[in-house]
Amino acid sequence: MTEELPDKAVLERIKELQKKRRDILALPPEQALNRILSDPQPAALVHSFPETDFYLLMHDIGPEDCLPLLALASDRQWDHVVDLESWDRDRIENSRVTRWLHLLLEADANRFIRWALTQRLAFVEFCLLHNIEVRVREHDQDPSEFGDDFFTLDNVFYLRFLKLPALPEGSGIDEEERRQFLTKFVDRLAAYDHLVFQNVMLEATRVIPAETEEEEYRWRNVRLAEKGFLPFDEAVGIYQPLKTGDLKRRVLPHRPRLRSESAVLPVPAVPLREIRPENHFSRALAALAPDELLPHIQWEFSNLCNQIVVADRKSIRGRDELRQIVAKACGYLSIGLERLIDTPGKDPDPRRAAQALARHPLAQLFRLGFGAALELKWQAEKWLHTSWFAGCGLRLTFWGEQWMGVLGGILLKKPLFYDNYRTGLLYREFAAREDIAAADRVLKQVQAVDRLFSVMNIRLEAPSRYRFLTWKNLLLTLWARQRLGRMKAGLQPLALNSFRRFFTELLPGEPPAADLPPRRIPDPMKADFVQWLADDTGLRDYEISETLGPIFEELFAEVENEYGRVAVKDLDPRFIQLFLLKTTS
Repeated sequence: MTEELPDKAVLERIKELQKKRRDILALPPEQALNRILSDPQPAALVHSFPETDFYLLMHDIGPEDCLPLLALASDRQWDHVVDLESWDRDRIENSRVTRWLHLLLEADANRFIRWALTQRLAFVEFCLLHNIEVRVREHDQDPSEFGDDFFTLDNVFYLRFLKLPALPEGSGIDEEERRQFLTKFVDRLAAYDHLVFQNVMLEATRVIPAETEEEEYRWRNVRLAEKGFLPFDEAVGIYQPLKTGDLKRRVLPHRPRLRSESAVLPVPAVPLREIRPENHFSRALAALAPDELLPHIQWEFSNLCNQIVVADRKSIRGRDELRQIVAKACGYLSIGLERLIDTPGKDPDPRRAAQALARHPLAQLFRLGFGAALELKWQAEKWLHTSWFAGCGLRLTFWGEQWMGVLGGILLKKPLFYDNYRTGLLYREFAAREDIAAADRVLKQVQAVDRLFSVMNIRLEAPSRYRFLTWKNLLLTLWARQRLGRMKAGLQPLALNSFRRFFTELLPGEPPAADLPPRRIPDPMKADFVQWLADDTGLRDYEISETLGPIFEELFAEVENEYGRVAVKDLDPRFIQLFLLKTTS
């Protein structure tokens, strides 16, 4: 059975429009607007933009500056803009919808009237119900009965603009603009067809709000679902974790039958432009042969980003906001590919990753990657319920800034990686399996130290009485008290004079010159520390060294860096955080 192929001239025209769109999206907003308007066929060029790309381009230029493009846009593009801008979850937001209807009316008044009557009549009547009061004068009724707020165009229908509560600045449209829109709309509608005007005004007073809003919401979801904007209760399914075995059993191949079908596929380009080349997903995408499959995967990636937008309850009105969503999608797709193509110590081969993209839907790969972060969260929550520190009523601050940051990110509803501003953010999305491994390493270190505390003979009174208590100053203070023979008193801050005696053993000698490294803790002191723990816990010293040795080495290095250049006489309790000291000697 043969299928009709598109005309070659049509295909060439489509490719030409695709190239123009790519060039325009790479331009600054002002130049992009000028390039479109100066095109020999600007309407065809604007219509060729996928609705999602047009929406972001419009916001890049600025809605008020974008009126010429709105005038050229298709009805589907208008619908998409109104669908995204007019709703607050499942409710129509009156001020925002009024603003955008006003912009469309300003862009092309005559077309707006036709669009409102033929495409969105119920939606417009619902908006009128919340903005205009309509009364019909009886033949023997005096118009003065209606009051000064009412006006009429035909001495039959009398209208009054409803007073709405004051809205915060920037939330939509101000009162003056709202009145301008309603006045212009009523005048234009009456001039277009007076009988239609009367029917619309009469029907607006008979609208059943709940029923109309529900129906409009249903049709909005139908239109947006085509682009990946699923209803929230469906979109959050993107965060349902998958295991590798489940992924293999649910292969959903989708290949177009004709190469020509992919040639005319309107792939949104803006999300693809924000993909960075340094992740495994982008390298796999580049390794795909530029055949009929690549446009479908690119289209699928755009829908995936839109689904994440809904699931995260985000509003994307600019490239910076979209860039965060794209980075999140690429990160978990990369982790999913790494888990699927398990090559320990090596990055996945881009060619094998490309084959995985061809075999599995991107949504499943994303869920596979997100499952790695979620498994880490579950491990942390399971440990937290039985941990020593939680049983003592301590807070996450007990684990210090770095470990607290990692634990806090893992325990979030949607786990985040603690970046500590290395890339400009305190928390960011997990971007690779190395991030998962780093967070898992910290979690295991915290669990190991917590297990050590659970078998130690610690008499910890109310945690609130200790100032800035952390695992570091708890452990080091207990050790110092043991060296000084003060363990019977339990955990008590050290007097400054006593701490100075311990300090001379911990970091012997005079402070070095500025160009020399700080003083070091002698090996016998480190061995004494491990032996003290062995005696206190009943564990063998080699067991402690194997499990906690790297952690203690980092702790000793921090002590050396903090106090290795400090003279004994200059010790000040106000600036010592790694030991608990009394404020007076």
